Amino acid sequence: MDFSNIKAVFVNCTLKKSPQKSHTAELFKLSKHIMEKENVHVDEIRLIDHDVASGIYPDMTEHGWDKDEWPELFEKIIAADILIIGTPIWLGEKSSEAQKLIERLYSMSGKTNDKGQYIYYGKVGGCIITGNEDGVKHCAMGILYSLQHVGYSIPPQADSGWIGEVGPGPSYGDEEWAGEKLNAPAGFQSDFTNKNTTFMTYNLLHLAYTLKNQGGYPAYGNSNKDWQNGNKWGFENPEYR
Repeated sequence: MDFSNIKAVFVNCTLKKSPQKSHTAELFKLSKHIMEKENVHVDEIRLIDHDVASGIYPDMTEHGWDKDEWPELFEKIIAADILIIGTPIWLGEKSSEAQKLIERLYSMSGKTNDKGQYIYYGKVGGCIITGNEDGVKHCAMGILYSLQHVGYSIPPQADSGWIGEVGPGPSYGDEEWAGEKLNAPAGFQSDFTNKNTTFMTYNLLHLAYTLKNQGGYPAYGNSNKDWQNGNKWGFENPEYR
């Protein structure tokens, strides 16, 4: 298949500013490598490197903040066909940066496309999780729910992750731990992680390819513009039946 017309953006919600090493960025590389091999245009954003305000409005400088880089970052995100959110696990949950990203995506969710549908219709979402404790599925569950709620489409197996042993230990991609060299970078030989990341990547590509080539979703039955204009596709309020 030809995926060269697909664009993907990876948003890393690590708590580490560049150029500090991010284990989430290391796992991103597996998916990015596949996409680049398939001629997908790939971009990556490390959210914490940007001055993104907290809040649920499109531009928080209109609500008391001196600076907000979100409107500019949003243009990169909405230009992509695929959004992959990456986060470490802290205290069993996604990072505070991941929560901020979800809230800022939500702030834009009332906007509509040229069909009158909500702005994320026709876009595809997935997530990548890293950590040293249980929580990959828990974090993925919350992220993927949030993405579909604002309008992203979620394919099968839309998440991947890696966790080490419970408690202190090497994180994904570490080459040494406690002063000793590891036989291989942590996680690199995990068949489970490698398989799930591969399946996730291709499922995201297949769904994005399908939606893009059919022009997104038909507007029949899901256009907010049409609903507001009184076209309700045969819906009847039960009290009037």
